[in-house]
Amino acid sequence: MTPDFDSHAGAPQIKAIGRADDADVFAPLREAPCDRAYVIAQLGQSLDGRIATVSGESRYINGPAALDHLHRIRAHVDAVLVGVGTVLADDPQLTVRRCPGPAPARVVLDPAGRAPADARCLADDGARRIVVRRAPAPAPAGVEEVVMPGEGAMAPAAIVEALFRRGLRRILVEGGARTISSFIDADAVDRLHVLVAPLIIGAGRIGLELAPEPLLSRARRPATRVIPFPDGDVLFDCDLRRGRGGREGGV
Repeated sequence: MTPDFDSHAGAPQIKAIGRADDADVFAPLREAPCDRAYVIAQLGQSLDGRIATVSGESRYINGPAALDHLHRIRAHVDAVLVGVGTVLADDPQLTVRRCPGPAPARVVLDPAGRAPADARCLADDGARRIVVRRAPAPAPAGVEEVVMPGEGAMAPAAIVEALFRRGLRRILVEGGARTISSFIDADAVDRLHVLVAPLIIGAGRIGLELAPEPLLSRARRPATRVIPFPDGDVLFDCDLRRGRGGREGGV
């Protein structure tokens, strides 16, 4: 095992783990506090930070081990949340299929009611389904509606609190990149899993795009564990509530 990298006062706290089995990366989810929501975000990208090519192709940037990992996160949370853009672009199922475990509630952020009624994540398969909107609108049978009146982007902290009040304590923000970035910018994420594939795309959509920070002294430097997967992908397990930098802290 490699020791913490901490060569100077401004260095990030990084611990390299020899194998994925050496670290229980799901312990923070199991041990999440009961008196508030605990939010984890997951992002898969290439070495050069791309989540899609210039043509929009995004499937299979990461390998099977990363996909297994994503399904294991789903099995450890109460809800998996995506923006409506992800629903329109990818039509994801958001179910647990590659590992044992319960199916989480599926939450779609859909301010203007654009999600199609036949979206696979809204299918009635026994799991709880929720849409978050600015105003009431028709929804498929059995789909719960959370109405958050207002204008502009919905506040991530308010979304998290609304879901927590409905019994959803551990929340996975899965996509897309804009939604994940907005939650991180709002300091509404406790933990971030970035899965990096040994792939260089060269151009295309980038993963995280946050508010600019001109001072490195104020940049986020989360305590991080680095875990290699057997097929070449690498997991960066980042504790956004612990580390150095001006953005450390809670919601």
